[in-house]
Amino acid sequence: MKAVIAYPNGSITENLNYPEPVAGHRDELLVTVKAVAIKHIDRSRATGQHYSSDGTQEDGRIIGSDGVCLLPNGKRVYAIGETGMMAEKAIIDRDRIVHIPDGVDDALAAALPNAVIGAAMGLKFKAEIQRGDIVLINGATGFTGRVAVQIAKCLGAKKVIVTGRNPDSLKDLVLLGADEIISITQDDDSFKKQLSDIHAQTPIDIIVDYLWGHSAELILSCIKGKGIFSNKIRFVSVGSMSGDSLQLSAAVLRSVDLQLTGSGLGAWTKSQVGQFFSDIMPEAFKLAAKGKLKADTVTVPISNLATLWDVEVPNGQRLVVTL
Repeated sequence: MKAVIAYPNGSITENLNYPEPVAGHRDELLVTVKAVAIKHIDRSRATGQHYSSDGTQEDGRIIGSDGVCLLPNGKRVYAIGETGMMAEKAIIDRDRIVHIPDGVDDALAAALPNAVIGAAMGLKFKAEIQRGDIVLINGATGFTGRVAVQIAKCLGAKKVIVTGRNPDSLKDLVLLGADEIISITQDDDSFKKQLSDIHAQTPIDIIVDYLWGHSAELILSCIKGKGIFSNKIRFVSVGSMSGDSLQLSAAVLRSVDLQLTGSGLGAWTKSQVGQFFSDIMPEAFKLAAKGKLKADTVTVPISNLATLWDVEVPNGQRLVVTL
C-alpha cells in the first residue's frame, strides 16, 4: 500500500509498497483512509520531539495521528489511528470514532477535530466556561485559534478578545465572532495598556493561550491585582508557539484569584476524552454542516506531500492530504 514515512534525519518519502497493517484484536478495525490533516503535533511526532512521542524510529514511521476513513461497511468516520494514518490503510479503535454528516467534506472533517480538541477541551473541562464569560484567546490567528473563537461563542462567551500578529487575519476574526482585537506586534507598553483597559472595563474570566512565551508574560502582568477582591481567572495553556518557558512573578499568583492549568494529551481524564467522541465532536460536525463552524483548508494529493511537508500554509488554513 502507499504510505508516507518520516525518518529521524527529517526526510519524508512516499513508500508505494509499505506492508498493510493487521488488526490485533476485536476492538481494532482495518479502515480505508480518505483524508489526513497535517498538524504541529504530526510534525513534532515525526521527528520524535513531541512530549507524547516514544522517540524516533530508525526505520521511519507513518505520518499522521488521525483522519477521515471508511469503515468496512462503507460508513465515513473520523478516527484516531492505532497506526499511522498517512497511508491507504490504517488500524483504528472501534470505540474512538465519530460519524461524519453528509454536509461536511473530507478535508474539513479531517482538519476540524484537532482544532476542536485544542479549543473545546480546554474551554469546557479546564476553564469550565460559563455563559456570559469574557474570554481572551492569545494567538487566535492560527487554525485552532480561529476555531476557538467560534467555539467560545457557541459555548456562551459574552465577549471574545483575540491577539495575533497578522493584521488581515485579526480582521478576519471579527467576522468569526471576535469582539476586540489586539496586535502583539505593537510595543509592550501599548499592548499592556490596551489589554489593561479592556480588562478594567470587562474583567477577563478565561485566557486560552496558544503562544506562551513573552506574550503570555505580558498578559499575566496585565491581570495582576492591586490588593482588592478580584474575579477568578482561568488561564489555560494549550500551545507554546512562542517558546516553552516564561518568567512568572509570584505577585501575580498572590494578587489575583488565578487558576493556571494546561490542556493537552495527558491532562484530560478518560471520561473527558470519551465525551469528545460521544458529544463534543459530533456537535462540532453538526455546526459545521450548518455552516456555523467554519475553517479553511488546502488540499494536496498524497503523492505531493514529500515536497510540501515544510510548506507553511498561510492565513490560518490547514494542509490536508487526500488519498
